Amino acid sequence: MFYLSKDVLEKVIESRLAKKVRIFIDKEKLHPDYIPEKLPHREKEIERIASILVPILEGIRPSNILIYGLTGTGKTAVTLFTLRGLEEKAKKLATKFKYAYVNTRKADTTYRIISEIARSIGLRIPQTGIAIAEVYRRYVEALNSWGGIHVMILDEIDYYVKRHGDDLLYKLVRINEELRHAKASLIGITNDINFVEGLDPRVRSSLGEVEVVFPPYNAEQLEDILQERARLAFNPLAITPEVIKYAAALAAREHGDARRALDLLRTAGEIAERLEAPIVAIDHVKQALLEIEHGRIKQVISSLPLHSKLVLKAILTIVSERGSATTGETFNTYVKIAKEMRVEPLTQRRISEIVSELDMLGLVNAVVVNRGRYGKTKVIKIPELVINTITDCLNI
Repeated sequence: MFYLSKDVLEKVIESRLAKKVRIFIDKEKLHPDYIPEKLPHREKEIERIASILVPILEGIRPSNILIYGLTGTGKTAVTLFTLRGLEEKAKKLATKFKYAYVNTRKADTTYRIISEIARSIGLRIPQTGIAIAEVYRRYVEALNSWGGIHVMILDEIDYYVKRHGDDLLYKLVRINEELRHAKASLIGITNDINFVEGLDPRVRSSLGEVEVVFPPYNAEQLEDILQERARLAFNPLAITPEVIKYAAALAAREHGDARRALDLLRTAGEIAERLEAPIVAIDHVKQALLEIEHGRIKQVISSLPLHSKLVLKAILTIVSERGSATTGETFNTYVKIAKEMRVEPLTQRRISEIVSELDMLGLVNAVVVNRGRYGKTKVIKIPELVINTITDCLNI
């Protein structure tokens, strides 16, 4: 069996090396984390953020910034692009300036966030074993010893606040009261336009000293972005303008999400490679869309709370037999499944709310139907793509 596996591996390697035309020349250029030298259609946003931050070069603390925009509108790329440029200029001017970037969805605890912020100025914090208050004190002390301007970027800041509250933000927006020889500013990045409404008023006023809103891209703008990235990522013989235009049009339907557009193009290229096709075709983009959507659905279902999974399983049971389900049928089937699993069922009202949540996530389609003297009810169906994915994910 070992030799058979080795033979398969050799076959894949030889097939790859034998190709005369490669699909990619640098696939990394299509990853969302890559910050290119050109950011098409974000000149106004670069100018706006740069004008707020440029006082750094004169040793002046810039205002705190809160940046809004839907996923894939270039918020993170523009922010990092601008700060990297300012950091390079600061070095030439011998201005003490550094910045820390933390994605709070990845570093999802207060301890880890402060540790990563501190690491950007050279302070090493053990992974565990120190109280959060002590970690914060060490960071403040290190800032005072260093004596420069420090900008902290908290990406997906709404995700952190929903889980842990805004105590850390309160400390960070008031940190200058504890600094004698250094200065610090905070940049928050969020997809949630209503994010500030739940914050402590003192945090809200300090964090949102300046607000910047990123509009979504349209299809033409996405096409320009994809053309620029494709030029860097693909062998020019392996991609056509028609394919780029098609991928941009698909992504434009999803609120102008450049990240999704890049994922589509990269996945389409990977599919073309797997199929040993000489070029990326529109059919590869269509297949990429299905693969990406399948992965998204799988991730969403896997992260659902237990009762939401039980409700989804109840709907699937009914839909498999009848094609659709009502809220009453869903509740009755859910109660039966819950009792079989020895789980205390939730109320019918709460189950109705969960159905609405599943509808918002795109896992079901729930439409209110008027049945005359029988009143109104929701008729629930499951999209075909979800049905094809759901069975693998509901491990309950």
